[in-house]
Amino acid sequence: MRSRVRGWRRRHGPLRRRSDVVEAWTVLAAAVLLFVGAPLAGLVAAWWAHDVARATVQDQRAERRPVRAEVMGRVSDALPLTQGGRRSSTRMTVRWTEPGGAWRTATTYVPAGTGAGDTVEVWLDSRGRAVDPPPDGTAVWEHTVTLGVCAAGGAVAVILFGHAVVRRAAMRRRLAEWELEWARTEPDWTRRRA
Repeated sequence: MRSRVRGWRRRHGPLRRRSDVVEAWTVLAAAVLLFVGAPLAGLVAAWWAHDVARATVQDQRAERRPVRAEVMGRVSDALPLTQGGRRSSTRMTVRWTEPGGAWRTATTYVPAGTGAGDTVEVWLDSRGRAVDPPPDGTAVWEHTVTLGVCAAGGAVAVILFGHAVVRRAAMRRRLAEWELEWARTEPDWTRRRA
């Protein structure tokens, strides 16, 4: 007997067990969840991460301010620093003038190749400490994509783990049913009495 749905095993026969039906429905549910649920989970997580990252950037931009500072000199024994795709930077002492006219100094990372007397942009927090600049739009999108992919991957892992658990339970049930049937059939086939 052919099934109307291609690939769907809906056969009525003496070898079909309830565990077979459960496993077939589980395959269908897992496929739907993998192709619809996991991407949807990734999309929702990415949307949420994008909103949070944009709010964080706006908060940082509100509490931080850029100032133009003059490079005073290199910190002794400072090695250039390279992080990810950023340009290499070197730790140097910089000075700038506060709005009241007072001079302030701090140690911060400046682009590599910057020398004494050059002017650089330094970001200050509300307490006047030198801090990293707020993330740009690229960093927000990297965060968004990373969390979306991780959420979709996590959803796939949970779905596949659930499917494996159901398949294992169905296989144990199937083997128990076959063992019971064999216990009933064996005496007729082997001429032994139970």
